[in-house]
Amino acid sequence: MKRVVITGLGIYSCLGKTLEEVRDSLYNGKSGIIFDPERKEMGFRSALTAKIEVPDLKGELSRSQRSFMPEQAKYAYWATRDALQHARIDQDYLDKHDVGLIYGNDSSADPVVRAVDTIREKKDTTLCGSGAIFQSMNSTVTMNLGCIYHLKGINLTISAACASGSHSIGLGSLLIQNGLQDMVVCGGAQEVNPFSIGSFDGISAFSTREDAPEKASRPFDRDRDGLVPGGGAATVILEEYEHAVKRGAPILAEIIGWGFSSNGDHISSPNVEGPTKSLQHAIERAGIDIREIGYINAHATSTHIGDTNEAKAIYNVFGDQRTEVTSTKSQTGHEMWMAGASEIIYSLLMMKNDFIAANLNFENPDEDSAKLLIPAKRVEKHFDTFLSNSFGFGGTNSTLIIRDWKA
Repeated sequence: MKRVVITGLGIYSCLGKTLEEVRDSLYNGKSGIIFDPERKEMGFRSALTAKIEVPDLKGELSRSQRSFMPEQAKYAYWATRDALQHARIDQDYLDKHDVGLIYGNDSSADPVVRAVDTIREKKDTTLCGSGAIFQSMNSTVTMNLGCIYHLKGINLTISAACASGSHSIGLGSLLIQNGLQDMVVCGGAQEVNPFSIGSFDGISAFSTREDAPEKASRPFDRDRDGLVPGGGAATVILEEYEHAVKRGAPILAEIIGWGFSSNGDHISSPNVEGPTKSLQHAIERAGIDIREIGYINAHATSTHIGDTNEAKAIYNVFGDQRTEVTSTKSQTGHEMWMAGASEIIYSLLMMKNDFIAANLNFENPDEDSAKLLIPAKRVEKHFDTFLSNSFGFGGTNSTLIIRDWKA
């Protein structure tokens, strides 16, 4: 099997629009969560959200290109542009090689709502605009990025709920390991508009701590009362090791394990067996001892059943092995389809800078989280291997293990 390395990172997050900004936010425990009055006016039970501004791409892309892009595609373009630059890949290289594209995205609600409103009000489908169909499809991100960058390898959208971004990286690594691609652009994107998550609010999935937005997302804390929605985009450039060396790429880390499973159970309530199997599968494929893993980035979204069962799964696998476990969602909220990719970048930034960001708002453990080592304050620590979990509705699970690269 060929080795898979990471050579570029790019992100558009509530914690920052550059790797440096995001690193500093992680280090200083900055929260990206706010109260949004518009949501309250719309009748939302919870008006909490991560703060994200849609990037202005005038001057970067043509008007026709922009007309095909919903907000999450714009986030993904920003993140991918920066990741390609980080990996020292220019358009000439992309034009001459079969570079793949696998990106996680599982909704495009805003364009659908606006098109339907137009049809109902105007009784004329032509007024939806020529870009509406391309904005509204789940594959909108890969459609747009593939055309903008003239990518000629695999072009695939992963629609796997909150594990979408992680599965995109796992599948990209699998293609490279088996010699089917030398390079794959992977990632995840999530729209942040109110239309995209109104149904979540309707089932009381969100925290209602509106008086203190920065304290609302409380992964593993006994008093958690629901998640906070977030979003943006994150891009990770994967490359076959020998290929990266040949072109003089900056190698950042290596993907050494990908595990996956399906719960085969309830559509929204996770169990313990599925996540446990995903963790075990990743560790088995990585071929390492669990003592080599220096940090665990948990999926933990701040829901009662989800955090409880993940804590049980982690303990099933790691037992009393005291490895730090945190959820960066305490700072970002739940970035959903983006999360599996962004949390790889967050963890990589911590690994490269010898710290573990605090699990914010972890004040009182419950019976299960008390068994884990969950730091409520930043830890200054060197580690060279981490594990990242992503679990989604429908019981889809993905676990990635990443090792630092030392030249």
